Amino acid sequence: MTAVTEDLTIDELARRTGMTVRNIRAHQSRGLLPPPQVRGRTGFYDAEHEARIGLIRELQADGFKLEAIGRLLDSAGGSSDEVLRFTRAVKAPFEDEQPQIVSAAELAERWGGDQAAPGLIRKAEKLGILRPLPDGNFEELSPRLARASAELASLGIPASAALDVAIELRKQSAAVAKTFVDLFIKQVWKPFEDQGRPDHGLPAVRDALERLRPLASDALLAMFQLVMTEAVEDRMGREIERIQRRG
Repeated sequence: MTAVTEDLTIDELARRTGMTVRNIRAHQSRGLLPPPQVRGRTGFYDAEHEARIGLIRELQADGFKLEAIGRLLDSAGGSSDEVLRFTRAVKAPFEDEQPQIVSAAELAERWGGDQAAPGLIRKAEKLGILRPLPDGNFEELSPRLARASAELASLGIPASAALDVAIELRKQSAAVAKTFVDLFIKQVWKPFEDQGRPDHGLPAVRDALERLRPLASDALLAMFQLVMTEAVEDRMGREIERIQRRG
């Protein structure tokens, strides 16, 4: 939406934004819109009001209730830009990959033929790593997982077994993700709430959320590498001992 530079009456602002005069006044009474500048008996609105209405609509489309929008605005000291940055940080994906488009034929070739592919495709869709497209192709949300699947196939591991492992990994990853989210809520968000959501406190919360992304990934990878080393050494040590006993 193009910002306005001229002063607008409430009727003109309503026409410009497509919002009713009644709703504009309701937003003002809730503190979601700053008051107009009154000259004589007429209130005039400007670009800030139009932008604020656009922000409210965007947040409502994302599922935010008006009460929550008001709290966010209070926490940001009334800054629409800061609220927008915060909500975008919340919605931003944690993954850093660009999805790739693959055809059903490509998937069938990768997964061992036309007969096996439909069932595997359904399993991959349920797992959330494939998304069907209207043209019959598929969006592969993690090319990295696809490369790992191809490498497993080169080791002689069938695609069905690889997908079973992916299902288990998703379960474990969901538990790890919950751990980090709970940590953020307990150590960052709750103290912010307990302090009464102080003015200009939202930028620090947003910064913590953005920094959590690489920290969570790095910590998970580092711990996995340690555990994987221990698991391989332990299991292979027992396998070697078993062979020796048989010998």
